[in-house]
Amino acid sequence: MNLFAHFEQVVAEALAALTAEGALPEGLDLSKVAVEPPRDAAHGDVATNAAMVLAKPARMAPRALAEKLAAKLAANPDVQSTDVAGPGFINLTLKPEFWPKVLLAALDLGDAYGRSTMGQGLKVNVEYVSANPTGPLHVGHCRGAVFGDALASLLSEAGYDVTKEYYINDAGAQVDILARSAYLRYREALGDKIGEIPAGLYPGEYLKPVGQALVREFGRKFYNADESVWLEPVRATAIRMMMDLIRDDLAALNIRHELFASERALHESGAVAETVEALRQAGHVYRGRLPPPKGEVPEDWEDREQLLFRATEFGDDIDRPLVKSDGSYTYFASDVAYSRDKIRRGFKELIYVLGADHGGYVKRLQAVAAAHAGDAVEVIVRLCQLVKLFRGGEPVRMSKRAGEFVTLRDVVDEVGPDVVRFIMLFRKNEAPLDFDFKKVTEASKDNPVFYVQYAHARICSVFRHAPAEAGLTPDLARFTLSGDPAEMAVVRRVCAWPRIVESAAAAHEPHRVAFYLHDLASDFHALWNKGKEAPQLRFIVKADVETTIARLAFLRAIRYVLANGLRILGVRPVDEM
Repeated sequence: MNLFAHFEQVVAEALAALTAEGALPEGLDLSKVAVEPPRDAAHGDVATNAAMVLAKPARMAPRALAEKLAAKLAANPDVQSTDVAGPGFINLTLKPEFWPKVLLAALDLGDAYGRSTMGQGLKVNVEYVSANPTGPLHVGHCRGAVFGDALASLLSEAGYDVTKEYYINDAGAQVDILARSAYLRYREALGDKIGEIPAGLYPGEYLKPVGQALVREFGRKFYNADESVWLEPVRATAIRMMMDLIRDDLAALNIRHELFASERALHESGAVAETVEALRQAGHVYRGRLPPPKGEVPEDWEDREQLLFRATEFGDDIDRPLVKSDGSYTYFASDVAYSRDKIRRGFKELIYVLGADHGGYVKRLQAVAAAHAGDAVEVIVRLCQLVKLFRGGEPVRMSKRAGEFVTLRDVVDEVGPDVVRFIMLFRKNEAPLDFDFKKVTEASKDNPVFYVQYAHARICSVFRHAPAEAGLTPDLARFTLSGDPAEMAVVRRVCAWPRIVESAAAAHEPHRVAFYLHDLASDFHALWNKGKEAPQLRFIVKADVETTIARLAFLRAIRYVLANGLRILGVRPVDEM
């Protein structure tokens, strides 16, 4: 049961009754009417802006409309009182006996509590990580990986049909550099003294196993061969091993993509050429010359007449080149073909999770989709800001294995996937994140992942110590609220969970789930601590089995919400700590 969706319907029915009585005109647009928690819990349990947004089209003063609507809402059997605040907001206080109904719905639904049909099965593609297959993932990739995975999980929970996808940039100059770097390690594995890695090649020791694998696969076949002979097979082996490394790194974070799409496959299948021709047929390309870009010059920019995509006609800042001077396609041409491929697979929403340095991609990705599908497909880009690593306040040095950066695996191996995932999500993706190894492993309330997992573990401990006569099926039938503010805070928070799922999914902001879980854990720990001094707030009442059964039911509802939220974030709801 979604408490706020339920009262949206109650408000709509009250407005319909006023319309039927002639107090409101026919045909009012209710799309902007909202039912939300009041800013201050002391003002009530739910609030609506209905009078504020309908007053003008109804040609009424907001306060006058609010008074009429409040009178209708006061007649609802679940409403204890109504209050018109300010210029026309309506606050509702619900009857105490209403809350167990919502808690009972949470108990009945269990793992499905909070699950929504809001998405109505809309096909959504979430592409995230998509790092070049030239080495292990670094900590910068880590944040986008966790964010993208949690976002995909959140959208699935909200009723979308989600595909998690990784785009392999396995064509172009960077994988040729990878092949040359791997070939150097191949010669090293054969006994050559390679010395310092030349500038322009990848220096990390992670390529040593690739060199050794090449020796096992090809022996000395390529030792003195020309580059034209060994480049392609060495590149293929290196890419395969780098992608195996990347998959293993992601698996350590419990991330598994459903599809790995290949840029090289787009070229080899003719999809890139076909896409450029389709744009030509649609009148979206022309031959022209681009002015030199401001700031850093892109790798594929050329000062000559070339084939350009009319990106500015679809909202981009400049038109984009599709073909280089040597006749080969630009990186952008591959992106255009990949976008078309996604649209042809039936996706109506294309979500890209990119690093903060890719802000310039937003308009071009939107322009490409608009050229392919008009308004039928929406492009959403979420940028993840940088992560800075510290240990007790001191910056963390680079990884020895990678040579130039701290790897994702370094971080996961030290603190575990649960900590990494929760902390990466405990700040909005657009805000910089400081990750301190010492702080994130503290067993204290200042460590958010510990605080939330500890709440779940505490609940599990109660069930382990519950009297045998309480049984295994807690029942809310006799649950009555004490009226204590600490208890009501937990009840309200549990009942808000379905709304959190929908609002977080609509905004594409999984950090809202992390914030919510921390708030719920804080409310629960406060209730737990208060129960030490107030026996009526304890979950096990030794002298009263019926009350214990009812309070265990309340506790189980809390546990479901904690577990469901942690599952969306990809974090384990531990049973003991």
